Amino acid sequence: MPTVVQNGSTTSKLSTAQRIERALIEEISAGELSPGQRLDETRLAERFGASRTPVREALSRLTAQGVLVPGEKRGVFIAEYTREELAQIFEAMHEIEAACARIASQRLNLLARSEIEAAQAECVRAAEAGDRNAYLRANEAFHETIYRATGNPYMAEMATEFRRRTGPFRAKKFRDTEDLIESAKSHQALIDDIFSEDSGTASSGMRAHMTESFMQALKAY
Repeated sequence: MPTVVQNGSTTSKLSTAQRIERALIEEISAGELSPGQRLDETRLAERFGASRTPVREALSRLTAQGVLVPGEKRGVFIAEYTREELAQIFEAMHEIEAACARIASQRLNLLARSEIEAAQAECVRAAEAGDRNAYLRANEAFHETIYRATGNPYMAEMATEFRRRTGPFRAKKFRDTEDLIESAKSHQALIDDIFSEDSGTASSGMRAHMTESFMQALKAY
């Protein structure tokens, strides 16, 4: 994917298909699209002001990632999982998130610290405003800053894929503003553990954070 650098940061020149894919990923991760919901090519093309070709390409890529599944008839759907399947996905995600925190703590630099802190500030703002959708998006961005801090794009890609798959299920645990605020507060303890630069502390902190998150998600399932 071609990139350009502006003001010291890297931004991507996205094709129409990639733009649609990214928008759908954000909506799925934030729980704005529900498990089992059908995505219609024609309606998506109208919504994004595009032809059906890039829409079809975006849906095909998300299907390959396991985020979407083909239906028995025409169309694709947001992936659904049984409670057992979801627990297994969470188990794998739990291990990858802990590894990301461990590696990030060992490779922290000033840029990574500032990105994590900025992402947390956005989480706090959204939580205090009671804006559920904004918080869900900010929460995804917060965890992605930790993935990037590993300096390992392959690990970051794996972790991000699990977040995409579990997004709609994790979103259900946030019922009111108090839930959002509690979640944002839990981030600070995690940040302190990662910023300690002690890999064991960072890994344990992420395990505790994700265990609580997963238990709440399974309870809301």
